[in-house]
Amino acid sequence: MFTGIIEEIGVVTAVEPSGDGARLTVRAPVVVSDAAHGDSIAVSGVCLTVVDQGGDWFTADVMRQTLDMSWLAGIAPGTAVNLERATPAHGRLGGHIVQGHVDGTGAVLEVRPGEQWRVVRIGMPAQLAPLVVDKGSIAVDGVSLTVSAVSPAPAEDGHWFEVSLIPETLAATTLGARAAGDPVNLETDILARHVRRLLAFTPTPEGGSR
Repeated sequence: MFTGIIEEIGVVTAVEPSGDGARLTVRAPVVVSDAAHGDSIAVSGVCLTVVDQGGDWFTADVMRQTLDMSWLAGIAPGTAVNLERATPAHGRLGGHIVQGHVDGTGAVLEVRPGEQWRVVRIGMPAQLAPLVVDKGSIAVDGVSLTVSAVSPAPAEDGHWFEVSLIPETLAATTLGARAAGDPVNLETDILARHVRRLLAFTPTPEGGSR
């Protein structure tokens, strides 16, 4: 489990085909300082397992499903990524509960600069829209953020949400470099996902399920 508090911006140094997946090597001196084989590290929101490491790098395998669900399918050497080690049981929950299980990708629609922050509007798939609420939590490229606005329901012009990024987030994560058109990994709140699943099994007055 993660909290969405980014520890380091790493850089991908190698991408190699591995069956129908890929093997990534990432330069990341901070997160590998106490990492061991088999540890989990979130790479721009995707939970990956360390299979090899050195003094300032680690390697992880990415399965086909993960490539299909995230923008890691298009990753290349030189790409900057957000990194976070798994949260220890005695650690603080600084952001919110993040599993590293990406629901899909969105795209930056608009970046509105402010005097001290930026407001970023992100388009999202229709199936994720019911899981995103105003003032709720969402992980964007692994960063724990609070939703500051959402598209109306129903949305005639597509589904979107907005987040407001403070200077620390802009400097400490890759979101500071995101521009309109860029893809981002999205993980919705786990509680919202459980509620949707429970409602799917709730009997209707007609005797079926919702």
